[in-house]
Amino acid sequence: MSNRLNRFIDPEQAQWPSLVERPVNDPTLLWSNVSSLLTRVQQEGDSAVRSLTAQFDRCLLDALELTQLDIEAACAQVPADLKDAIQQAIANIERFHAAQMHEEQPIETMPGVSCWRKWLPIEKVGIYIPGGTAPLFSTVLMLAIPARIAGCKEVVLCSPPNKQGDLAPAMVYAAVQCGVQRMFRVGGVQAIGAMAYGTESIPKVDKIFGPGNQYVTAAKQLVAQRGVAIDMPAGPSEVAVFADETAIPAFVAADLLSQAEHGIDSQVLLVATQESIVDAVEKELDKQLAVLPRQAIAEAALVNSRAVVLADTEAAFALLNAYAAEHLIIASDRALEWASLVTQAGSVFLGHFAPESVGDYASGTNHTLPTNGYARAYSGVSVDSFVRKVTFQQLSPAGLQAIGTAVETMAAAEGLDAHRLAVTIRKQFLNQA
Repeated sequence: MSNRLNRFIDPEQAQWPSLVERPVNDPTLLWSNVSSLLTRVQQEGDSAVRSLTAQFDRCLLDALELTQLDIEAACAQVPADLKDAIQQAIANIERFHAAQMHEEQPIETMPGVSCWRKWLPIEKVGIYIPGGTAPLFSTVLMLAIPARIAGCKEVVLCSPPNKQGDLAPAMVYAAVQCGVQRMFRVGGVQAIGAMAYGTESIPKVDKIFGPGNQYVTAAKQLVAQRGVAIDMPAGPSEVAVFADETAIPAFVAADLLSQAEHGIDSQVLLVATQESIVDAVEKELDKQLAVLPRQAIAEAALVNSRAVVLADTEAAFALLNAYAAEHLIIASDRALEWASLVTQAGSVFLGHFAPESVGDYASGTNHTLPTNGYARAYSGVSVDSFVRKVTFQQLSPAGLQAIGTAVETMAAAEGLDAHRLAVTIRKQFLNQA
């Protein structure tokens, strides 16, 4: 048996910051290159998009947008069993996300002063769907369904084409089923730039959603500095697993590999209460890797992965909270009990029969989640991500009289006399009436 995970036995707390670090590359050159590509798209529009697609995707495009005939041909290629699976996932995701919509009632904060919020959809949104080594049609469901529930008027999809200039048929089918209006065979930095700035073919959107590689992530962060909203910073996929003596090693190994196979920059963290658990999991890793089609990718990802042994369960969860994983699996008979110790994670999977992959595809929760420790401050995508919450307030004459003196006093204390006068002049009007 080989030691596939870097082991740390009962590490002192002083070591913890290094244990929760993600692999880091110097972003200076990356950001410079991405910025120049975005500028090309902004200045040259479709011409730059086609040129960059030829350069990076080895694909010469005539039309950037899929026609209705393209869409029908792609949908016809999707096997019936996959269509059925997608439909089941859609039903679960819709059910979970629809429950997030609710109408807020006006609140009378004091007599005559009413305040309320109204949910309004973001009108134009762009969803980026990675292609690369695995076209993620499931991400279409995770983004387009809450967009539809929120009431977004226009949903634009961009995804990198294959060398024949096509999108994966399952991706196209999923998009049609979720109400996506327009689809473009464009990926990478050029897709983010096109949706951020608009081109002759691709409309400018108000907010961009979706995961991607380091170039896409950098592009999203750069356009966010230039006035286009994004869902969240998102880096390589990751999973953390807590395993105690009740864990089933084969299950834990499968969960670790399900993340490691995403890409060579993915990371897994195993926190176990006994070293014997790590031994058993590594035996299973060897067995499962031997038959895994994406073995080389998973093995490369495991190089950056760690196994930490902490006998104290509360200490184990303190470390896991410091890591703030995108996905956290609690492999224990006492999972529901230990869940109360979780304060920082993107999505949590409880017990032996909730693999992370069910959340990726069909349980109903969203798989677009904060990575790289951003779960300390960000939530995963939800219906909330696709709406704006506008506040309203209405005051009766009596309400203004009641609150007016407090506002005048505070405005005067800040030296903002026009603010004070906006209240005073109304009070004077009411007193003369």
